[in-house]
Amino acid sequence: MAKFYASITPAIRAFIEEQHIFFVATAPLSAEGHINLSPKGMDTFRVLSEHQIAYLDVTGSGNETAAHITENGRITIMFCAFKGDPNIVRLYGQGRAILPGDPEWDDLIKLYPPLPGIRQIITSTIDKTQTSCGYAVPFMDYAGERETLIKWAEHKGEEGVAQYQQEKNIASLDGLPTPFSTKS
Repeated sequence: MAKFYASITPAIRAFIEEQHIFFVATAPLSAEGHINLSPKGMDTFRVLSEHQIAYLDVTGSGNETAAHITENGRITIMFCAFKGDPNIVRLYGQGRAILPGDPEWDDLIKLYPPLPGIRQIITSTIDKTQTSCGYAVPFMDYAGERETLIKWAEHKGEEGVAQYQQEKNIASLDGLPTPFSTKS
């Protein structure tokens, strides 16, 4: 059932590009720390090469992914088919948070639609991919993107979003620092 690959194959890339949602999982090194699993959408995921991905991360209530990958780099990204043939794809790699002002920022931000509330771009070097059956994943219809986060960020404005990030996005649930803890 499960098959492993050393890279993102053309078939895996095609599958990824058809999906409207993906899930990001990270964890701290401490066994007592909280595992994070976050759903993502909004046309923010890009396959850059057979070993490199990036996704645009908009401001949220926490910043667990950035804290965990800053501590240890480990990241898993999962896609699953909600229509058509059953399929699950997992990407295993080492992640990194890219903030506005970082050297890679200008080249990467051009890959995404302009969105209010942008927080960072998460990149990952993928060292293993996995496909599995997905037989138990239900069929679901895509009805569109929610506008709630966009409206929230527009209402806050750039300065309000920046203040929110400094209040809510500088540490993980377990107190691990994020790149925002040193952002001025």
